Amino acid sequence: MLMKEKIIDMAVITLGAIFVAVGLYYFLAPNEIAAGGISGLAIIINSYFPSIPMGILMIGMEIILFTAGILIIGPIFGGKTIYCSFMLSGIILFFEKVMPIQKPLSDDIFIQLVIGIILTGFGMSLAFNRNASTGGTDIIAKIINKYLKFNIGKSVLMADALITVFAIGTFGIEKGMYALVGLVMNSIIIDRFIEGFNMCKQITIISSEKEAIMEFIMKDLDRSATIYDAKGAFTEDEKTVIMTVVDTKQFIRLREFIKKIDKRAFITVQNVHEVLGEGFIEIA
Repeated sequence: MLMKEKIIDMAVITLGAIFVAVGLYYFLAPNEIAAGGISGLAIIINSYFPSIPMGILMIGMEIILFTAGILIIGPIFGGKTIYCSFMLSGIILFFEKVMPIQKPLSDDIFIQLVIGIILTGFGMSLAFNRNASTGGTDIIAKIINKYLKFNIGKSVLMADALITVFAIGTFGIEKGMYALVGLVMNSIIIDRFIEGFNMCKQITIISSEKEAIMEFIMKDLDRSATIYDAKGAFTEDEKTVIMTVVDTKQFIRLREFIKKIDKRAFITVQNVHEVLGEGFIEIA
């Protein structure tokens, strides 16, 4: 299971790097939109020294921050981040050599900004959700997230703000403002995607088939549950209330099971954006 989890981690992180690379190289860089990050700084430097490939610039700037990530966050995070960062730089180098782009894909900068930020934000959230990052200022964002407890999206915003200021000085106020809009969008998108990845369902059930339902939750779903006694306000009948937290797929299975055995059951469902503890995310 441990090896399977590592393989899944690497696959998800690689997919995240691909999304970031596509959004950066084909949508943001051609329009000189430096929406933060080492990639944004690479876009700025590349505008002054176009003979230096962006991929090389990114690799060079990552090395110092790798060390900080390993020392402060830990070797697992550091190792995954090194893999993701070099993968991202390598993919961009591949694009530059095999599928280069000479000019923006269209004259509409804003739509390219939106598409580029969605792609990069989704890719970054995939990496963050697997305890990694795409490197660069994302490492600083992870450190801010760890010690100051800001959401990771807000941490990215804080870490990248200075680069956006440099973008204004380099590319002018108009493209600098595009970069600022992109930075804010990126912060929001990362948080929303991560919330979606980790969303669970808190289920409250009142049913006459409580034993069968609890057995299904524990044996078939491999989850636990909390039970407590309650009294109906209208009937004053004694009831047993079952409360459990499951993911979306498990909720669908649980709902179908209850539907088969007790169509008169009473069920309430709440979306939960973060669950910490045994069986879910480890409490940091």
